[in-house]
Amino acid sequence: MFLEVIPEKQPALLSLIYVAGLALMVLLLGLSLVFGMRRRRSALAAVAPADLPTEVRQRLGATSTNRGLYALRWLFLILALTVFGFHVYWAQYAEERNDRFSDLNYKDLRNRRLSESTLRGWILDRSGKLENALALYKRGDSGRIVREYPMDREMAQLFGSERGDAGIERALFGVQSGAAPEAIDVLFERDIKQPANLDVRLTIDSELQKAAVEQLRDRHGAVVVLNPQTGEVLAMYSNPSYTLAEVQDETTWIKLDADKRDSPLVNRALRSYYIPGSTFKTVTMIAQYLAGTQNEKYTCSGAGYYAQPGAKVIMDDGGPGEVHGHIGVDTAYEVSCNQYFAQAAVKMGAERLGQAARLIGIGAYGTPEEATRARRQPEIWNTSTTALARALAPSEATIVTGAKMRPYDLAIEGFGQGYAGQMTPFQMALAASSIANLEGKLMKPKIEFNQPPAVFNQVMSPDKAADMRRIMGLVTGGASGTARGVFGPVQAAGITTGGKTGTAQKDVPEYDPKTGEPKTVKKYERDRRGNVIREYRQVVISEEKRIDSWFLCIAPLDYPQLAMAVIVEGGGYGSKAAAPIAAALVLKAKDLGLLGNVPATPSQQQQSPQQQQQAQPGGRQLQPRPGQTPATPPRPAQPRTTPRAVAARQ
Repeated sequence: MFLEVIPEKQPALLSLIYVAGLALMVLLLGLSLVFGMRRRRSALAAVAPADLPTEVRQRLGATSTNRGLYALRWLFLILALTVFGFHVYWAQYAEERNDRFSDLNYKDLRNRRLSESTLRGWILDRSGKLENALALYKRGDSGRIVREYPMDREMAQLFGSERGDAGIERALFGVQSGAAPEAIDVLFERDIKQPANLDVRLTIDSELQKAAVEQLRDRHGAVVVLNPQTGEVLAMYSNPSYTLAEVQDETTWIKLDADKRDSPLVNRALRSYYIPGSTFKTVTMIAQYLAGTQNEKYTCSGAGYYAQPGAKVIMDDGGPGEVHGHIGVDTAYEVSCNQYFAQAAVKMGAERLGQAARLIGIGAYGTPEEATRARRQPEIWNTSTTALARALAPSEATIVTGAKMRPYDLAIEGFGQGYAGQMTPFQMALAASSIANLEGKLMKPKIEFNQPPAVFNQVMSPDKAADMRRIMGLVTGGASGTARGVFGPVQAAGITTGGKTGTAQKDVPEYDPKTGEPKTVKKYERDRRGNVIREYRQVVISEEKRIDSWFLCIAPLDYPQLAMAVIVEGGGYGSKAAAPIAAALVLKAKDLGLLGNVPATPSQQQQSPQQQQQAQPGGRQLQPRPGQTPATPPRPAQPRTTPRAVAARQ
């Protein structure tokens, strides 16, 4: 409800005057054009004979003057309509089509007043239990009903605040353009009420989310956990984070926004680019299977691989001492052989690598300039509203696959370096998810529990997906697997997994420890004679590269219920920092029942009891044959209560 003194009242009046004046001007211009044509004909008839040649008429001063005025009127009319068109765009369509406008509309006092006066629904985790609510109302000490967030820091970057980029809460419960009071409502102090919102149940598991937070404590990085069969987001966290209570204060929010070293307001899972290192070999392997070159063998030698004459030699991490011999894709993936995947990428060619990348959501562009243009991907989400898809839209991961690429550039891209250096943790989780899906589909990620599953792309056949899962299983369970030791406790718990380690070096700025701002030095640009043309400041790059630790994981291998990506900035080798986090989260998921028993497929439901008993240990049935679709386990119904009714129970 509006206050007695409304600061927006005068601007609202001025807006109405502006619109009315603009409409009047357009009307007058239109009328003048219509009547001007008649007057021009009658005035000319009074001074010139009817049989005057056309060439002579056009040279008459009156005709020339009228023609100029006529064109000028049309120009003014077009300009007026253009200005009015912009007004209509910003008032009616910008909220749906302009991301920057959506990010900044929290500054509109109309929206803020209406939002604050409207009771929002509760936000529940995937259990649907009120005691596990992620956002709720409680009666405070003063008797006021207050919004409370039991997992304030853990969910802050997903929920978002009333400032900056929109999050889940503003997208689900924000004021829609049709519900905001228009200028005439403000002028006449009409009370605009928005109907109460129903509660929302998310796919997030609150306990798994807490475990992800605990694992990333005191580290910079991100975790994304999906269900590859449905696309459900089970956990997503980026560290450092912040609390929603902190950003209620604008001064604190500005300070957090200025901290470029820790970037607590940035959701690293969705919006930060990383060099993927060897985890990108997963994408290259997918491309091999789609191109039909998965059976090719290449030689890894101590002399290295020369992609083209004069290019730098490509070696494995161990240098000349790391030699894998003449190997296939399964061994190469297990031991993470750079030389193999460099040769595989060159053999396939840029076009086929790009085709595979697009199927799993990666943008493949012809030039580096196109690849580095910032774009977000709301279309990859499965949501009930476009506002929610925009709020969660990840930065598009990109690679370069132009026809003019050098073989060397394509080779290093094949094992996750060079032009492959714009990956997000979210995108790498999607890459793992496409293999983990039993039908070889990439499911659109979803965060609303009752949103029906949707397919983003049919990436590969079920047979190919099954073979790639087998290869991923070698990383955690094979004799030479790069994460075999880390996943020993997981294996001992009866859980078969697959994975991929990754290590990437990245140039990073040096930061001021007091301000969190990048350090800069003064530089001068000079002409040929040495005269200073301009002065500028350049960011100081640290002499030591940051070594990021990656791990992709799917579990359990026979019927994957988890597809995960973990990144730890400065963590070192993938098996050192990221893999232990993934192993801990798999064990936690088992304790929470998220790995579950394999539900029977429709064909298995028709089998005899003797056939159904042919299951693997641990209650999991044999993996369905390619082409079979596992039945989705029943889900409890979403509570359809209003927030006021829920608040009354507390």
